[in-house]
Amino acid sequence: MGFRVLHLVRPFMAVLPEIAQPDRKVPFNQKVMWTAVTLFIFLVMSQVPLYGIMSSDSSDPLFWMRVILASNRGTLMELGITPIVTSGMIMQLLSGANIIEVDYSLKEDRALFSGAQKLFAMIIAFGHATVSVLTGLYGSPREIGAGVCLLLIIQLVVASLITMLLDELLQKGYGLGSGINLFIATNICETIFWKALSPTTVNTGRGDEFEGALIALVHLVASRKDKTRALKEAFYRNNLPNVMSLLSTLVVFLVVIYLQGFRVELPVKSNRLRGQRGTYPIKLFYTSNMPIMLQSTMTSNIFMISQMLYKRFDTNILVRILGVWEPIEGSSQLYARGGIAYYLSAPHSLTDALLDPIHTVVYVAIMLAGCALLSKTWIEVSGSSPRDVARQLKDQQLVIAGYRDTSMYKELKRVIPVAASFGGATLGAVSVFADMIGAIGSGTGILLCVTIIFQYFEMFVKEQMENGGGLEGMMMAQ
Repeated sequence: MGFRVLHLVRPFMAVLPEIAQPDRKVPFNQKVMWTAVTLFIFLVMSQVPLYGIMSSDSSDPLFWMRVILASNRGTLMELGITPIVTSGMIMQLLSGANIIEVDYSLKEDRALFSGAQKLFAMIIAFGHATVSVLTGLYGSPREIGAGVCLLLIIQLVVASLITMLLDELLQKGYGLGSGINLFIATNICETIFWKALSPTTVNTGRGDEFEGALIALVHLVASRKDKTRALKEAFYRNNLPNVMSLLSTLVVFLVVIYLQGFRVELPVKSNRLRGQRGTYPIKLFYTSNMPIMLQSTMTSNIFMISQMLYKRFDTNILVRILGVWEPIEGSSQLYARGGIAYYLSAPHSLTDALLDPIHTVVYVAIMLAGCALLSKTWIEVSGSSPRDVARQLKDQQLVIAGYRDTSMYKELKRVIPVAASFGGATLGAVSVFADMIGAIGSGTGILLCVTIIFQYFEMFVKEQMENGGGLEGMMMAQ
């Protein structure tokens, strides 16, 4: 058969850990149990601090992305899902571009491809952990010592391996959905809940204030004599969560839920069962949250590399073209102030967007074009292109009503690429809108959260309909 790139993974297959496929259909209540166990392990890992950290006061290169990468600084979930998502994205693109030949009809090829993704994820985790430790993210390597540096790297790599296995556990059918989606949604919901109801106090120079927006609202109204001024401060206070940001988050949630209902329903009929008719839905968000997730992953990697390079080589012209980073007043956190990284980062508020219109226009253009392009590319590499869908319908002996088998592909080609591109651009637009109005958890985070929750809702509906059979049940399974 000749040499293939996937064959390079064979020697590692014996040592790569793997979750076995279930030998029978897992009952729904057991799926819920395993999903809950997976979530519990993730939450524990998100709170267990890394052993050996001397300092975590330095600038965080993933500050803007931690919420959507299910990452928590200084804990075992420091790297979050970054290695898994980056590995999966690159491997899918290599496969879709036929740089790596994969025959998904062969069990061995599927196993080798899965093993390659794991191996690549572990290499990324090791590289990311090594760079983080050696660039002083947890304190000066000289002061920490070689032994503790090695221990920190081991902790981060093992935690990434556990995260990968938890994701595989759910994807193999023991639980609901995927670990990646579950972790992202949980992290975003936790952030929104905490910023709304956090009981911790912060000294802002005008006395202690509650961090949680709703608790601060009640406290300010109850403790201040001037109720109008108290309400104004609770709604518009700076540097802490306020009620307006909470309302903005709610608005974005409602907008995304509304857009989830947009779809084109193609009428289909069965060649096998006469009289059986149904619909094949082509959603506006045809590729779901994948475009925004891919965009965020690429952006986070650029931010991390740019910030680490700038801290070491701030006078190098190429490094400055990639990004110029400066701390904001009263904080060690670095923010992009120039270069490519600046134009990839969202304006911090509507005021900032108006004060620097060039930055705003470039950022919006990159988001819309990037999401649309990634969405259109993803359908080609993920098995959801018009040709793939036409083949799936044909295999199930289904045809679009009013079309022959030969012309079915043309109709799907007319609808699916448009839905993918326009849906991706819409995701980008909603993300920009959410960032502009100051929604909690970032526009990207809220989009991911809502689409993931919607997917879980559809899973519950699918579980209920699976016993019903019929053409509609087959369509829901798509």
